[in-house]
Amino acid sequence: MNRPRLSPTLSAMERRRAASQEPRATEKKTVGVLGGMGPAATVEFYRRLVVATPAAADQEHLRVLIDSDPRVPNRTDAILRGGPNPMPWLTAMSQRLEAAGAEFLVMPCNTAHAYIDEIRGSVSIPALDMIEETAAALDRSPVGLLATDGTIQMGLYQAVCEARGVRVLVPEPADQRTIMNAIASIKRGDAQLGAKSMIAPVVDRLARDGAAAVIAGCTEISLIPGDGMAIRWIDGLDCLVAATLRDAWPGFVPEESKEAE
Repeated sequence: MNRPRLSPTLSAMERRRAASQEPRATEKKTVGVLGGMGPAATVEFYRRLVVATPAAADQEHLRVLIDSDPRVPNRTDAILRGGPNPMPWLTAMSQRLEAAGAEFLVMPCNTAHAYIDEIRGSVSIPALDMIEETAAALDRSPVGLLATDGTIQMGLYQAVCEARGVRVLVPEPADQRTIMNAIASIKRGDAQLGAKSMIAPVVDRLARDGAAAVIAGCTEISLIPGDGMAIRWIDGLDCLVAATLRDAWPGFVPEESKEAE
């Protein structure tokens, strides 16, 4: 039997009908990632986001745009030693991601959050604040902080946590040098377990000073396994992943939240 041929040009009514039948996957927002600070941390953020997404098929995952630009100047050098300003790179990445269709931005680099206000001012879409999200996840005080010199000297975590009534303990100078050496070793691609052996004694001393938990406040530190530490390990990268899912997928409820209801 011959079937009638459809006109290649749809009427306005047909276009509206077709649009109404499209999958509602468009409800999920497109995520833009300012990456490359460092590259391994960007990869780990995306890996954790994929693992955390309750998808049964490729089509159920989030649309994620990643601009991984490792040319961004060192943030700690800029903050503490007058090094090159990373803002031109951060602004360019933000604007490229917005132009490509990102509906909000995330940045898996703690120290770069010293520039979060400028980033937000450079685009018309929201940008999540990993440090605010991590502070919101804290349920005990005081907490220790493992972070770069720049993050600590800028007081990025101290200000946000203390506004929530959480006291932050920072390592002694010798321990802080150990943390920076561990971060550098991870950026070089050295074994993460070696960095863990450097960090664990620092966590022990923070625990002896009274810390009830410790924040992995550098995304290279997030690459270190937090199991077996003396006190609870609160990973800023995990907090950013959870916030990304929350904002990209309206109505999404993490499994732990479902269990608590």
